[in-house]
Amino acid sequence: MSTSEQLLARARQLIPGGVNSPVRAFRSVGGSPFFVKAARGAHLITADDRELIDFVCTWGPAIHGHNHPRIRAAIAAALEHGTSFGTPNPAEVEMAELIVKFVPSIEKVRMCNSGTEATMSAIRLARGFTKRDKIIKFAGCYHGHSDSLLIKAGSGALTHGNPDSAGVPASFARETIVLPFNDRGALEAAFAANPGQIAGVIIEAYCGNVGFIMPDPGYLQFLREITTRHGTVLIFDEVMTGFRIARGGVQEREGITPDLTCLGKIIGGGLPVGAFGGRAAIMDLIAPTGPVYQAGTLSGNPLAMAAGIAGLRLLEELNPYERLDVLGRKLRDAVLSACRAKGIAVQVPQCGSMFSIFFTDTPVRDYATALRGDAALFGRFFHACLARGVYLAPSAYEAGFISTAHDGPAIDRACEVFTESIRIL
Repeated sequence: MSTSEQLLARARQLIPGGVNSPVRAFRSVGGSPFFVKAARGAHLITADDRELIDFVCTWGPAIHGHNHPRIRAAIAAALEHGTSFGTPNPAEVEMAELIVKFVPSIEKVRMCNSGTEATMSAIRLARGFTKRDKIIKFAGCYHGHSDSLLIKAGSGALTHGNPDSAGVPASFARETIVLPFNDRGALEAAFAANPGQIAGVIIEAYCGNVGFIMPDPGYLQFLREITTRHGTVLIFDEVMTGFRIARGGVQEREGITPDLTCLGKIIGGGLPVGAFGGRAAIMDLIAPTGPVYQAGTLSGNPLAMAAGIAGLRLLEELNPYERLDVLGRKLRDAVLSACRAKGIAVQVPQCGSMFSIFFTDTPVRDYATALRGDAALFGRFFHACLARGVYLAPSAYEAGFISTAHDGPAIDRACEVFTESIRIL
């Protein structure tokens, strides 16, 4: 029995399913998960001493690769002063200054501890600001596991066949309107059917939790227009895309100004973190300046702030986005070429350092078309890649991520592995 198998057997006795996040369980692709004992650059080192080229990148945060020396040094320096103070600390202020500087729509920001906390708090704030109850979200968009948003969710909820989670009261679900992504008519109809009732619209502007899906041209602009027209708060969930698609996220790339933005992942440099921010007039409703309550014992933790600041400063210095897009297109083209040669239908949506592989002849533009992909074929492809030393997300419904550390031999080898794996499907 391998070390990973031994660890999984022990974990299953103590942890539900043996994992602390459902998609790690490999249920979608079959087989058993491996355990990782270390990571560096573009590689994971498993408990069984296998070295894998990693395109999960801890589900997005590792844009500079794993264990970057600048980030590690920043954490070590912060650790000299303590792990948590329970008071304001200088790094919180520096982080807030960087976020406001980089993200076009954010005038004020509040730190928290996860993307789920960020989206949950932004929804509460939108309701407090508008004094309305209903929220619009989009099928397949995953905004964390809070009750209001775990309805027709993507990510692990979709992978595990439970998009409508047990434990969510029907009364909560009734306040959430779920619409298809990229459907203007559905938005018009929802606003017409609920006049003066919709507090906020929350969206992954570029979807990353049902695979990677781009909006149709003009769709986000239409979303901004219709929410403005109806006095509804527009919330961009940029937990994945913030600082990854561009330094200022999707909103910078698309020229859209949402009212609120949710952040996470990259701003923690690999440590737990979340944030939400936006227009000062809305943000000032948060306690202690306003009546909308939000709090967190470890919010603005000095270690997470130090790691995140180091990562953001690196992005400012390197401006790696053009090069990351080159790497992404290289991966995409390798898959497209191999599938054409094999006669396999495939869609490979890609922008910058995010991509997905859908085995389907239908262009993927929403939840329904994502589900038309051949998940069983993806599972075989996943295991063929893993056997050859490349790790993709263990689900047909997750985005892949590229880091600056993939540049060079790692990306070249990954292209070879993708080609070899498709050839044997």
